[in-house]
Amino acid sequence: MKNNDHSKISRSSLVLMIFSSIFGFSNSLTAFYQMGYSSIIWYIVTAILFFLPSALIFAEYGASFKGIKGGIFSWLEGSTNEKVAFIGTFIWLSAWVIWLVSSTQFFLVSVSTAIFGHDTTQSWHLGPLTSTQLLGVLEVIFLAIVTFCAAKGIDKIKAINNIGGIFTLGIAIGFTAVSLFVFILNHGQLAEPVTAQNMVHSPNPAFQSPIAVISFIVYALFAYGGLETTSGVIDSVDKPEKNYPKALITAMVLMTALYVVNIFMCGVAVNWNKSLGGKGVDLANVEYVLINNLGIVTGHSLGLSHSTSLAIGTVFSRLAGIADVLSGIAAAFLMVYSPIKSFIEGCDPRLLPRKMVKLNKHNMPEFSMWVQAIVVSVIILFISFGGNGAQQFYTILMDMMNVSSSAPYLFLIAAYPFFKAKKDLDRPFVFIEGKKKVWATTIVVWLVVAVGIIFTCIEPLFTGDWQTSFWTAIGPVAFGVVAWIYYAYNERKEKAMA
Repeated sequence: MKNNDHSKISRSSLVLMIFSSIFGFSNSLTAFYQMGYSSIIWYIVTAILFFLPSALIFAEYGASFKGIKGGIFSWLEGSTNEKVAFIGTFIWLSAWVIWLVSSTQFFLVSVSTAIFGHDTTQSWHLGPLTSTQLLGVLEVIFLAIVTFCAAKGIDKIKAINNIGGIFTLGIAIGFTAVSLFVFILNHGQLAEPVTAQNMVHSPNPAFQSPIAVISFIVYALFAYGGLETTSGVIDSVDKPEKNYPKALITAMVLMTALYVVNIFMCGVAVNWNKSLGGKGVDLANVEYVLINNLGIVTGHSLGLSHSTSLAIGTVFSRLAGIADVLSGIAAAFLMVYSPIKSFIEGCDPRLLPRKMVKLNKHNMPEFSMWVQAIVVSVIILFISFGGNGAQQFYTILMDMMNVSSSAPYLFLIAAYPFFKAKKDLDRPFVFIEGKKKVWATTIVVWLVVAVGIIFTCIEPLFTGDWQTSFWTAIGPVAFGVVAWIYYAYNERKEKAMA
């Protein structure tokens, strides 16, 4: 069943889709919490050495393989071979499945903040269910609703992502506008002064060593990560050979600029040591701490009473929570569909059970999407009801995801020279030409990802945390071995039947 012109995704809708699913306003606030102003340098370096060239590489893949539905599976298979594509895409899919587990938890924190002005999820109870158990049940219900709606067609995903993209962009611009307003009211005085020292040195004790600083590259990669997930909807894009590359490049420029500006704007109202150095601040709540603080400082800068300023801070937190709820819904809609679609539609049908590759009347892999939802739900419920052992299991899963989410880029980037060597491809968009330039660009971008991954894996060793280091490194290896064994089993079965 083909998409008609009415359901085709326009360039502006695709930009919003990319924004809602990839750009994380909280990433810039998290970066400020981890590295202060010095995170700006790393975000710019990562954008120049990874985000810009990888976006252009993916744009060239997407334009050349515009008529193929398999997304990154088809990109890898068309550039290398089926086995490499299967293993690389399976690692990629596994990372996004784990992402769905964590994203549903953060989504409920956003819902709580939108309603109450702060995170109250730890106090939620219902009958005999503890807060952790109730949250697990609610996460499963949310995932089921998203899967049910997304299975109804790409037009539903497009509509949700348009709304999510607008709010994602709006909260980032709003944060910048209010921070500039406070900056003017305070006559250009910053709460966190700009000095040569803090532009290159993190105030966070956890990011003092060179190893820890370099491992921050993976955080920046994750902030830019996910650009390739939109490959799963390329067959639904209007004039993809033109609009897909332009949308990727537009989103890339806007995202980089907003990340840098928002990191700098954090210092307008927040002094790192006074507001972020205490025990009550962590990666899960730092966004709302910063937003709430901005509201309080805005009130004080306007000469309002302390109680009124606190009320403004609560309103700001709620607005941020609402934006996060909408962008979270939009990201969930795309992520329950695009990665699994790229995997099952890129695979030769012989590699998967027949039901897994079957599309419903809306041209969606509904059965596979529900299988994915069941797998994620089982993990969520095990974590919620399994006690301390299950919480440790969740920590291991998150450690495995940290590198697994970046490892597939090693496949996609390494395949680029082989893709360029193909002679029978129509190339409506070309990023770079010349064998030496192609290899030089590939090596630089590949090394940026590889160095970030290596340092992330070894950094815990310097604090004696062997377990985290092991599970962080083993993630992509474990997922890759599972894929290799499955593929090898199918190869042997085919030979036996021949």
